[in-house]
Amino acid sequence: MSASLKNFADLKALSKTLKVQEDARKVAEAERQRQEQQTKREADLFRLSIGQVAPLPQHNKHASSTPRPEPVARQHLADEQAALQESLSDEFDVETLLETDAALSFARSNIGPDVVRKLRKGHWVIQDQLDLHGLRRDAAREAVAEFLRKSCRRGLRCVRIVHGKGLGSVNKEPVLKNMVHKWLVQKDEVLAFCQAKAADGGAGAVVVLLKGNG
Repeated sequence: MSASLKNFADLKALSKTLKVQEDARKVAEAERQRQEQQTKREADLFRLSIGQVAPLPQHNKHASSTPRPEPVARQHLADEQAALQESLSDEFDVETLLETDAALSFARSNIGPDVVRKLRKGHWVIQDQLDLHGLRRDAAREAVAEFLRKSCRRGLRCVRIVHGKGLGSVNKEPVLKNMVHKWLVQKDEVLAFCQAKAADGGAGAVVVLLKGNG
């Protein structure tokens, strides 16, 4: 019972943190829009105060034939990158949520145990996969978040994430495997996951069941 309470408290704290981040983003966006409107009002007032104007004639002006590059919304890209990183925590305690069997598995509280059994047996066809070999933790975290987002947008139900067995790590420990489990539990679109069958990667991969569009 204490483990369940701790798990519930972790989920509640995570939800609260995400809500605070979202509220802060909304406040910042509202302030940006207010400043833009204020700038527009000042510009309109300036134009009204000086009346009609005409440009001065320009002679011998050189017209550049080099097209200007398209503007890049750098702040927008940075915000999206930060959102992806902040939405997944490496410190999330996932162990109490996983079944204590040889092939660690997870299912939401409203998902029956038969779903995990079917997932282990390959009931759902694997429709796409993500291979994390060669990626460091930060890059892998971003790749997992992006892969899940695109998979859900495409309406995929079952995907595989190859995280490796950790044989190449310093202590021969599956660090990335443990991280992937933590990240998956935090994504609402993930209904369940389990270790892949031997033919699908075994201990070096996890099969993930996603929410459908219906």
